[in-house]
Amino acid sequence: MASIINVNLPQQSYEIAIAPSSLDQLGEHMAALKLGKKVLLVSNPMIFKHYGERAIASLKAHGFDVTSCTLPPGERYKTLNSVQKIYDGALENRLERSSTMVALGGGVIGDMTGFAAATWLRGINVVQVPTTLLAMVDSAIGGKTGVNHPQGKNLIGAFHQPRLVLIDPFVLKTLPMREFRAGMAEVIKYGIIWDAQLFAQMEESKRLDQLRYLKPELIDAILMQSCQAKADVVSKDEKEAGLRAILNYGHTIGHAVESLTGYRVVNHGEAVAIGMVAAGQIAVELGMWQKAETERQHALIQKTGLPTQLPTGVDIEAIIEALQTDKKVLEGKVRFILPTQLGAVTITDQVPSDTIRQVLLEMQ
Repeated sequence: MASIINVNLPQQSYEIAIAPSSLDQLGEHMAALKLGKKVLLVSNPMIFKHYGERAIASLKAHGFDVTSCTLPPGERYKTLNSVQKIYDGALENRLERSSTMVALGGGVIGDMTGFAAATWLRGINVVQVPTTLLAMVDSAIGGKTGVNHPQGKNLIGAFHQPRLVLIDPFVLKTLPMREFRAGMAEVIKYGIIWDAQLFAQMEESKRLDQLRYLKPELIDAILMQSCQAKADVVSKDEKEAGLRAILNYGHTIGHAVESLTGYRVVNHGEAVAIGMVAAGQIAVELGMWQKAETERQHALIQKTGLPTQLPTGVDIEAIIEALQTDKKVLEGKVRFILPTQLGAVTITDQVPSDTIRQVLLEMQ
């Protein structure tokens, strides 16, 4: 039986369905939405090898006409060139306004497929079937789609909500350990910004660095409570006019570190972990957060096996300069999301460059 979380939006509400083995029910879920028969399934070769045939079999069993398109894995391929390949697949298979693109993969596949769906024929359906923990708890939900520009992450994009997000926890079994840890960074983020209880539940676990050390009830809590947190925030602020910016906790410095290292040194979750350590310390320096709480955050990040220091060779001045191209800059001022207590954060543009510099120096 699927656990259902509703994302309530004025234009188009949708469900996040979480259930073991739900990948085999993809066709059934999509048929219930009365979507057009043509489907383009987008994935990467590795994910497709594990799960592509099962997803396609389920769709075909419910009368869908399915074709597929695979793109190379990795953040550095999240470009307009890759999206062009999705467009080629859409054209070749004559996708119509009623057709659907299905994103079967992690955050990169989800972001690119969502962007292609948002822009093909001025917008067609997209269904997100996330296969990584990071995509399940974060990027597959909320309709943010996009690709990277050489000068910064996700600078090209659109808001385009999915018709459905289908989460099968069983697919996490094939997730590489490093990718699992990357997803845990986003889960820790929800604990800091929204759900102190989730944070405390994770603290009770002896280890958090590999899926096999987590009790099934903790995995359930992580998926349910993270998805609920994201759904709550997105329902209140779909287009990031205000509140939704809190979901970028740890991402301000994190994105700068990612782009400065060419997306080859740290993955997204590792960058977010580094960004959360920096943001926590900045909040302490500005007298907004207790030192004891930043130490609890630090300990949880370390327990997950995520980095807490900057990668070697990253220039601090380059980070400070890169912050100026961040999407959250407003009237030339960088907006930081800083914690005030576990489960609550504030958005501020009053962070002196000297404080950022000092904190980053301590993280070298």
